[in-house]
Amino acid sequence: MSQLGSCSMDQAYTEIIVVRHGETAWNATGRIQGHMDVELNEVGRQQAASLAERLSREPEISAVYSSDLKRALETAETIAASCGKFEVIKDPDLRERHLGDVQGLLFREAAKVCPEAYRAFSSRGTNQVIPGGGESLDQLYHRATSSIQRISQKHTGKRVVVVTHGGVIRALYRRACSRRFRGSILNTSVNIFQISDDNVWTIKSWGDVTHLNQTGQHSMSGFGVTKTSSVVTSVLT
Repeated sequence: MSQLGSCSMDQAYTEIIVVRHGETAWNATGRIQGHMDVELNEVGRQQAASLAERLSREPEISAVYSSDLKRALETAETIAASCGKFEVIKDPDLRERHLGDVQGLLFREAAKVCPEAYRAFSSRGTNQVIPGGGESLDQLYHRATSSIQRISQKHTGKRVVVVTHGGVIRALYRRACSRRFRGSILNTSVNIFQISDDNVWTIKSWGDVTHLNQTGQHSMSGFGVTKTSSVVTSVLT
């Protein structure tokens, strides 16, 4: 687990355990998901169960929040059942980035099928929207960080789990570190943010999938591009 520092202990803060959902069939085949509502596959369910068992042995969790998309919600419900039988609080602002016309396409074919949308999807410009109703990175950033700020303010001094998506987690990293994350966000990876009462964001740990060591199932995908890997911690570059 990569340790990235922590907030001063004399300052009130909320600890938010941000988790990417488990694997889906679309992750496994390299199909772009975005707002498409895809369920977990069996590997994803096993990943969620392993994570839930791990979190149940850690310090007390006060609430579980989730994107309302099925792949995140099922992951969150598995965690909630093991960590105190919470009712999961659904927040549409925790959804993945809307990816417009590239949603539903195989990543390897998207450039040929929808070249304009693919160029926008691949753009480094943070204000670039994607044809077909897709969001810019800035639009994703504002809705995702606003959601986390609301959650932090509601649970000051507590530990909270948030289950969401790779694009959202990248946006949260950008908020905490003032730069974009380059690397893979693994399925069911654990990324711990501490948010102080004066809204200072610190990353306590990043990309932890030690709970998957027994299964060897590390799905490396950003928006559906999946590879098999033994990587445990995402590299910060």
